[in-house]
Amino acid sequence: MKRITLAWTGASGIAYGLRLLECLLGAGCRVDLLVSQAARIVARQELDLTLPGDLAELAAMLNGRLAGHAGEIQVYGEKEWFAPAASGSNPAAAMVVCPCTMGSLAAIAHGLADNLIERAADVMLKEKRPLILVPRETPFSLIHLRNMTQLAEAGATILPANPGFYERPKSVAQVVDFIVARVLDQLDIANDLLPRWGK
Repeated sequence: MKRITLAWTGASGIAYGLRLLECLLGAGCRVDLLVSQAARIVARQELDLTLPGDLAELAAMLNGRLAGHAGEIQVYGEKEWFAPAASGSNPAAAMVVCPCTMGSLAAIAHGLADNLIERAADVMLKEKRPLILVPRETPFSLIHLRNMTQLAEAGATILPANPGFYERPKSVAQVVDFIVARVLDQLDIANDLLPRWGK
């Protein structure tokens, strides 16, 4: 079972993270979900979704909401330093930060590792494992661009939540799926969320 670390931070676009979680579980992955406090606020604001503070309750709620999948989910808080993702001795196959705040992106770019999300990303870079960051910000400042360049040079993939419209999406869900499909492609996880170009 492929193990993926998925982190939700406080950027706008929690719908991307929730749909990605659904797809990863549907593909039979084990997902180690890292949830920031700011992500809980955004989930309530954007989706009227209350994420329980108790991690076992949160895992049960997500399993219930995304029922019928073949995967497994384990939820961790920001300060759980004994989580598998915190050590290079037990890294996941890949990590995705979706959505990714510019604050998290900057901290990862500079190796701060002050919480589990930042530490897990640091582990992926040092172990040369795939790290995908999905920032949802516009416009980018020069500081943002320099941080993204530094991360790209370190081996991370920067995949901004910039959907294409050539397939003429008819719903927000289809716009979300455009980005989620690109993330799944980067993870080498088969999906049919959007038509392939030229077919």
